Amino acid sequence: MNARFSGWFLAITLATLAVVAPVRAELVVGRDYLPIVPAQMTDNPAKIEVIEFFSYGCPHCNEFHPTVSRWSASLPADVTFKRVPVSFGRPQWASLARLYYALETTGDLSRLDGAVFDALHKTGSKLYDDKSITEWVAAQGVDAKKFSDAYNSFGVVSKARRADQMSQAYKIQGVPAMAVDGKYLVTGKEIKSLAELPMLTDQVIGMARSERKKK
Repeated sequence: MNARFSGWFLAITLATLAVVAPVRAELVVGRDYLPIVPAQMTDNPAKIEVIEFFSYGCPHCNEFHPTVSRWSASLPADVTFKRVPVSFGRPQWASLARLYYALETTGDLSRLDGAVFDALHKTGSKLYDDKSITEWVAAQGVDAKKFSDAYNSFGVVSKARRADQMSQAYKIQGVPAMAVDGKYLVTGKEIKSLAELPMLTDQVIGMARSERKKK
């Protein structure tokens, strides 16, 4: 093996180890995940449901958003992914939860999802009340009345309230947080960055899949 090939091989090996290093040989309760007690009903029992609990107002969620977006786009066919915006009782975050569901209702969520994070965490926009939120959305090309009707609708207000109820049922203490199949909360107490959280979630998904096969 010549020196050039040896150096190339070493570089590839180290890169590979860097990718697989966060993967645990065996998942450990408390370190990698916690059981959700009682287990929660999911939207589609035929699929393994993964939930990301988040808030637009959370800087860590802003950091995690590009990573989780790429990861969720390539999940296997037996897994579904949904996002639940939480408020933890903060009025500003409650408004942002309604913003999420209103954009979903008007069909503008996919276009403006990342833009909301950027507005809050890059440009410093104060999207924490009805007026500022509506004005910002209108500036992005969304019909102001259509958005306002959705934002103030019974359906959106109910979804935001339900999101907080879910965060309590799942015992969410901080965000971003990942829950799997209504049974497991991914903790990742020893991961070094949020970039490792999807890989650990993959392992918890694998555990949930194995348990389903045993039934």
